[in-house]
Amino acid sequence: MQGTIPIRLLGALAMLLALFSVPIPAQADPEDVAAAARGVVRVVVLGQDGDQLFPISHGTGFVVDDRTIVTNAHVVEEVLQLPGLTLGIVPPEAGAALPGSLVSYSPRNDLAIIRADRPLRLPPLAIASVPPADGAMVSAVGYPMNVDRAQGLSIQDVLRAQPPVKSRGYLSGERPTREFDTILHTAPIARGNSGGPLLDNCGRVVGINSFGTESNGTDSEFYFAVSARELLPYLRANGVSARVNGLPCRSMAELDAEEQAVATRKARAAMDVARRQEAETLKRRAEARREAERDIIEARDDGMAVAALMLALATIAGLVGWQAREAGNERRVRPAAIICAVALCAMILAWVLRPSLDSIDRRALALLRNDASDAPAIVPKAPAPAAPQAEEVAMTCTLDPGRSRVTSAGTDDVPVTWRIDGCVNGRTQYGLADGGWSRIFVPQDEPLVSVARYDPEAREYKVERYSLDHAAIEAVRTVRAGFDTPACGGGPAAARQLGSAQKALSNLLPARPNERLVYRCTGQGG
Repeated sequence: MQGTIPIRLLGALAMLLALFSVPIPAQADPEDVAAAARGVVRVVVLGQDGDQLFPISHGTGFVVDDRTIVTNAHVVEEVLQLPGLTLGIVPPEAGAALPGSLVSYSPRNDLAIIRADRPLRLPPLAIASVPPADGAMVSAVGYPMNVDRAQGLSIQDVLRAQPPVKSRGYLSGERPTREFDTILHTAPIARGNSGGPLLDNCGRVVGINSFGTESNGTDSEFYFAVSARELLPYLRANGVSARVNGLPCRSMAELDAEEQAVATRKARAAMDVARRQEAETLKRRAEARREAERDIIEARDDGMAVAALMLALATIAGLVGWQAREAGNERRVRPAAIICAVALCAMILAWVLRPSLDSIDRRALALLRNDASDAPAIVPKAPAPAAPQAEEVAMTCTLDPGRSRVTSAGTDDVPVTWRIDGCVNGRTQYGLADGGWSRIFVPQDEPLVSVARYDPEAREYKVERYSLDHAAIEAVRTVRAGFDTPACGGGPAAARQLGSAQKALSNLLPARPNERLVYRCTGQGG
């Protein structure tokens, strides 16, 4: 029958709509997982033969502060069982293996803490205080032995710096196992992954990979990680201050899109206001012109009427004078002549002084100016000069979570004392470039670059942090070593010179940062 849709087609459309209505899990940000992986190390149990050390077994661990590593208890249990064994910590990138000491061992929840003999100079991983929802994407990072075997690595190769392996899966729930909390997930792990972190989409630790289910190839594989709810009390009990983050995990792309949407809404609102103002201005201009035309035409008519009246008076006076002269009455001739002359002069003046049609525009403009106080949008006034900034303003800057993306940084308030010449807190000079103030910080002890910006007019302080691999951070450090930063008080020329020099650093940074912290600042002065 024409005009009807077959039932099968309707069913297919319904299934298609249902398919697209299922929410798609958020994808992990590869940059965040890569940034976290730079703090994941290989933990090696070492034996000794004379002066030679040789690896016996290995697992994975991750950095929680500059010298502290977390791993599984079963990774290091041989050190306690057999005398003479030691621990080695192998970094993921350039660098030699470091000796480490076991400082805490907890088989009850399969956790252990290793202390490096010297600073690791690796980025500490943040721990998520709020677990992700079931079904969320997670990433396992570690050193699986089956990958080493597939690459043909020898036992000695495990002492060389190598990047860890990353795998993805989904969170499948939380289950108490052997008297401690575990997270069930599907991100593949193998022997050697033990002690490695299970990460959320922002690269924060939600668990410590421990073991997997047994499978004969027919069952689905599931894996277990010690929950962060076990890890955090354990670290506190051992005096370790880890970086903890409970903020929602939002991608930088999502944050940029929201910022762009806000800017677009503001721009559209400004355009709407401008359009309304323009329409009101055109309306008032049209009304002013009509009123000006009416006034000018009335003034012209009045002038022509006066001129005609004076012409008539001059004509009458001329006739009276002519009749008096014909009658020989000389006494009446002179007054009549005077009246005629004055009337003619008045007629000429009335005619000449009447407004021209060209004066309509000037009259309309005058009306608009007189009306400016009642309708300021019609005749735009010059913007009022900005209030002079205070020489120095002490402020407290508070994080705006809605505009920030925080994965490992602290979220405490930041005291900022801003000086008009770009000096911050009396000791740090900011550079001036492209109308904005900024300072790029390149530390020597961790592969992290921070770009701090301050907007004096908006009173907004922003910090963007970039986690870089070894080659990238070395390139940045090389460029940074090529120029000196001026001390506070160097004047505008020094600020512009620093701003120009920092552009070379900016060019080496990735397109998007790993973290963005936006602060709103309040204080005295203006």
